[in-house]
Formats: sequence, structure tokens, C-alpha cells
Amino acid sequence: MITLVILAIVAIYFVITYNGLVNIKHNVEKAWANIDVLLKQRHDELPKLVDTCKQYMKFEQETLEKVIQARSRVSDARESHNVAALGVAENALRSGLGQLFALAESYPELKANEQFLHLQSRISGLENAIADRREFYNDSVNINNVRIEQFPDLIVAKLFNFKAAELLRFASEELKDVDISQRFNG
Repeated sequence: MITLVILAIVAIYFVITYNGLVNIKHNVEKAWANIDVLLKQRHDELPKLVDTCKQYMKFEQETLEKVIQARSRVSDARESHNVAALGVAENALRSGLGQLFALAESYPELKANEQFLHLQSRISGLENAIADRREFYNDSVNINNVRIEQFPDLIVAKLFNFKAAELLRFASEELKDVDISQRFNG
């Protein structure tokens, strides 16, 4: 009888731990999906921005091409769920957008263009949302990684092959708060 009670307690523990780990794993996937949605929205907005800029910035093709190439690398990393490559691609895209918006200062007609202002505001809003979702994703990853390494949960994690997830990291200069709209005031 005591053996059955001990076996029942162990079985209940395994079921509760397994279900908890599954829940955490799905929270990581949900957090990634939230980032994915925002990256896709920004991906769709960038060609509109570049097209609007092309009308005014005829001599700035190199900068526009950098943004398009970086957009492509972000898309590739997003679609392959390559978190490390996404961090690198995001750095390149943000750098290209920073150059683009800085160059826009030299084009008063562009700065006054209603579509450009709308797209600049939309992309800035998406950047803020991506930063928020990145934080939520990294929190979810941290919870997952800590839980699968803690004893005795690591027994269940190893038994059912739960894996650590990768944090979404950006270069140190990307950790600074960037407000793109500030580039247009002044």
C-alpha cells in the first residue's frame, strides 16, 4: 500500500511537471509568434517607405539598397527561426533605417510628405512594439531555460527531451532607446 502511494505521488509529480514544462515551451513559441507578426508587419511597410523615399532621394540609392538588403536578411532569419541571425540582421536594418532617416533631413519635400510621415510613424511604432515583444520573448525563454535545468524538473525535461531556447540578442548599440521621430525635429 505504501509503495502504491509513493508511486502515485511520483506519477502525479511527473504529470504536473510535464504539463508545466509543456506550458512554458508553448509560451516561448507564442512569444516568438508575437515577434514574428510584428516583424512581418514591418517587413510589409519597408518597401512603401523605400518607394516614397526614392521619389525624393535620387542620389541615395546605396542607403536605400542597404535597407532593402537588411530587410531581406531579417525576413530570411525570421522565416527560418534563426534567433542569432535575426539579431545580426536587425542590427543591420536598424542601422540602415537610421541612415535613411538621417539623410531624409536633407530633403524638406520628403520630410513634409504625408505618406512618408505616416510610414515613419508606423515603423517607429512597430519598432517599439518589437522591443516590448522581444522583452517578453526573452523572459519566456529565461523561464523555460531555468525550469529545465532545475532539479528535480530536469529529470522530466531530459526524459522528454525538452530543449533550451535561445535568447534574442542585439548588439550593445541596439540597447539604447532610439526614437526615430527625434531625427525629424529640429
